[in-house]
Amino acid sequence: MSSLPLNSLAYALLQASRIDTAVFGGQSLADGLLGRVEPEARPAVQDLVYGSLRAYGRGDFFLSNLLQKPLASDEVRALLLVAIYRLETRPDAAHTVVDQAVSAAGEVAGGNFKALVNGVLRNFLRQQAILTAEFAADPVASAMHPDWWLAQLQAAYPQDWSAIVAAGNSPPPMGLRVNTRRVSRDDYIMKLAAEGIAARPVGECGLALDKPVPVDALPGFADGLVSVQDPGAQMAATLLDPAPGSRVLDACAAPGGKTAHLLERGEIDLLALDLKPSRCRRVAETLSRLGLNAKIQDADCAKLTSWWDGRPFDAVLADVPCTASGVVRRNPDAKWLRREADIASFATTQARILDALWQVVRPGGKLLYVTCSVFPAENGGQISRFLARQPQAHRCHEEQLLPTAEHDGFFYCLLEKRA
Repeated sequence: MSSLPLNSLAYALLQASRIDTAVFGGQSLADGLLGRVEPEARPAVQDLVYGSLRAYGRGDFFLSNLLQKPLASDEVRALLLVAIYRLETRPDAAHTVVDQAVSAAGEVAGGNFKALVNGVLRNFLRQQAILTAEFAADPVASAMHPDWWLAQLQAAYPQDWSAIVAAGNSPPPMGLRVNTRRVSRDDYIMKLAAEGIAARPVGECGLALDKPVPVDALPGFADGLVSVQDPGAQMAATLLDPAPGSRVLDACAAPGGKTAHLLERGEIDLLALDLKPSRCRRVAETLSRLGLNAKIQDADCAKLTSWWDGRPFDAVLADVPCTASGVVRRNPDAKWLRREADIASFATTQARILDALWQVVRPGGKLLYVTCSVFPAENGGQISRFLARQPQAHRCHEEQLLPTAEHDGFFYCLLEKRA
């Protein structure tokens, strides 16, 4: 609990610091950490959380130069990181930010660090120009990625790694997918224009917004005219391209964006699986908003005896668990939660899923393997190992999307089972 007003910056700084502390302790934003914040304060807290985590490497560099010894309180350190992020993004309100951060510090560790927070932040403001120049001159610090992550990118993409890093440190773009069952893309662009929202066509039915807007500002969102989906993610349904009447499996379906896109494109018989009932509910909510129908079941897709009735599928979408290294700007906690050993761990899980799902594809059918990773061991390397194990598998199409200003990073490989 907190005695701070819900609409105050101090409250937002305090709650953001508590969420950042949980992340640094090993929890994920996907675990619903923001859901613990009062709804009226959530947008402000979310901005501080995502911004401070995206810029963690920068804040960490500054604190290492401002503190003479490690802090005894993880929450106070997180508060300083969040406050420094706010000072950098709102320099016009520096006095207010410091004052509100000190008020927030009064709610932490019995208020024993109020003077320290005040001193560190004021010292940061005095030394800001020098610290910023030193940060820019340090190539490792300014990359704002773990050392092992940088090494992976540099080895895999010697020409592109710096652009990948820059994309990962930037705010994400906002992409939309128009439900062309309900409205044409051109008509929806006109609806957006009437609300003062600029957008340009991308891909088959996608739109890229010039700048993000709240979901509530999108005309017809509640009525299922449009969904928020990265243009890179929209390639899944286009590549799998099941024929009308096909029996289709979406094996790792939550939150349901790719499931919905498959259903929007044509009449198919689709089974959507995911591990947990809570994740399946998200798929059901997505489909309900869009007026779409599919069978949804909670099951481990790799344990065939728990869900498969023995009837083969014409098309399978395997959007497998991965490091999410291609979408870190949307999941800024991932950079600091992941460890290098996680790559091999995910690769093992991916191989298990691939080998299991290959059994449910009919001869002549196809499977689309998808990750939102840029690490080769999860992508091209995974597919090469799979093809060595499965001689009847034919690679029809393989593509690595690197994150850009328009889309996130994804890997796609379309496989056909020879009859």
